[in-house]
Amino acid sequence: MSDVLHHETLLGGDKCSFILPRHHALTLVAGGPRSAVALLAFRAGRTHERYNMPDSLKAQHTAFLSAGRVLLSDMGRVLLSVTNDSCGWHDTISGHMSAASALAKYGECTYQQERNAMVRNSRDNLLIELGKWELTERDLHANLNAFVKIAADAEGNLAWHPNAAAGQRLTLRAELDTLVILSNTPHPFDPWTDYAPDSVELSIARVPPPGPDDPCRTKRSENARAFQLSESVIA
Repeated sequence: MSDVLHHETLLGGDKCSFILPRHHALTLVAGGPRSAVALLAFRAGRTHERYNMPDSLKAQHTAFLSAGRVLLSDMGRVLLSVTNDSCGWHDTISGHMSAASALAKYGECTYQQERNAMVRNSRDNLLIELGKWELTERDLHANLNAFVKIAADAEGNLAWHPNAAAGQRLTLRAELDTLVILSNTPHPFDPWTDYAPDSVELSIARVPPPGPDDPCRTKRSENARAFQLSESVIA
């Protein structure tokens, strides 16, 4: 991407939140196989409108997100489009780790014991970032898990599949000003028994607006209608 405005490293356990303006893109680059980023998305300034996982999957006939797909809001608008993806599968259905789950998996590891190497979990991280925008636990919704692949077998059992690798990229373009909340913390299904999440590189850049032949717009007829709804509120 050209015209990069911001770049930082999101260390394992870190969290952040920011407004991603329309016609800007967020790129996440995995640091290794243990990169897993829980993501929430809200329409900036109108946070009652937020990413709707069921509608996004139903409209696009998929169970995961990858290039050419979009994150729909509960108002039927496109918040974010997946414009670049070298990973191929980003989990939408298996949620995030809580403090209780982290304690059961890793044991007690507090700040008083380990300082910045303490165990952090996605739920607490997301709640801290929500609070910075005057949002609360009631605003938690089904999150996207970047770089994570969880698939079902013939009996419907969900399982972890190795997916992330160092250098894999995911780019999300904002179609409306979007509040993005991120937590770089282990996924509840990951197979490692120790706490050592890989870092993730984060950058934000200006990008051109999507044209009529944009792959995210043309992927499905439902996507085209959602783009029209998004563009109607800022026309």
